[in-house]
Amino acid sequence: MMFDYLVKRVLQALLVLFVVTTVVFILLRGIGDPVKLLVSPEGTFEDYENLQRMLGLDKPLIGQYMDYLSGIVKGDFGNSFFYNRPVLDLIKEHIPATLQLSFAAIVIAIPFGIFSGIISAVKRNTPIDSIVTTLSIAGRSVPSFWLGIILVLIFSVWLKMLPASGYGKFKQIILPAITLSMGLLASTTRLTRSSMLDVLQQDYMTTARAKGVKEKGVIVFHGLRNALLTVVTMVALQIGNLLGGSVVVESIFAWPGIGRLMVTAITNYDYPLVQACALVMAVIFTFLNFIVDILYTFIDPRIRQS
Repeated sequence: MMFDYLVKRVLQALLVLFVVTTVVFILLRGIGDPVKLLVSPEGTFEDYENLQRMLGLDKPLIGQYMDYLSGIVKGDFGNSFFYNRPVLDLIKEHIPATLQLSFAAIVIAIPFGIFSGIISAVKRNTPIDSIVTTLSIAGRSVPSFWLGIILVLIFSVWLKMLPASGYGKFKQIILPAITLSMGLLASTTRLTRSSMLDVLQQDYMTTARAKGVKEKGVIVFHGLRNALLTVVTMVALQIGNLLGGSVVVESIFAWPGIGRLMVTAITNYDYPLVQACALVMAVIFTFLNFIVDILYTFIDPRIRQS
């Protein structure tokens, strides 16, 4: 049964990736002509046709698409139009920065979000609950680009405590990581609070207290474990969304990740690079969802038994 389930999930993932590659390929062909950007202003129409032929853009759309798919199967994503380098080399250079930033945001968001949600649920209808709820709503509502600019203004311009950009030092990742983590932190807090409030009202919580289990043990071992299933689902999806949010955050803080690389590629109509970046993000997002499905069986034994 488990093997059949894994095969089914893998086939679903492949279908998702196929749809993503197809949609991105079609949409890119409608945003502009990269040859017009690359050819010299003094170039002739013959120069335009030669460059178009060299880039493989003289073929019909279906021919370009088949070349693209065959390249993916072979592990060849082509050369970047703008950088004139293999696309995979560019992604290998930039994706560590994005993963590092995303990991830092997760380290900030998940522990603080779960802890704040538990405290808010246990202290329901108290000033602490009101403060946590208000901050989580504000954190979810504030756009990341606005928050990033405000943090730069306060900590870089006024206080001169942290750098506004750069890569490689610990201080340089603090502001972008905080900016990227806010949405996930707020969502984790709100969902943990909601799940814990539901769990705290269950009969087995009362039974655990009646057996003499200390309140901390009741909350952590009985309450939190049962509340985690919903939280894990949301967190996994939000972690995937971090990749989308990193596009904005990396642009604000000049962070040399795949998000900023993708923005540059879109600006220059760099078809191969945009397609590869989108596919990489889709692969990561799909992989995270697959991992969550596996985690379900460890968090909730009932799922493992079924």
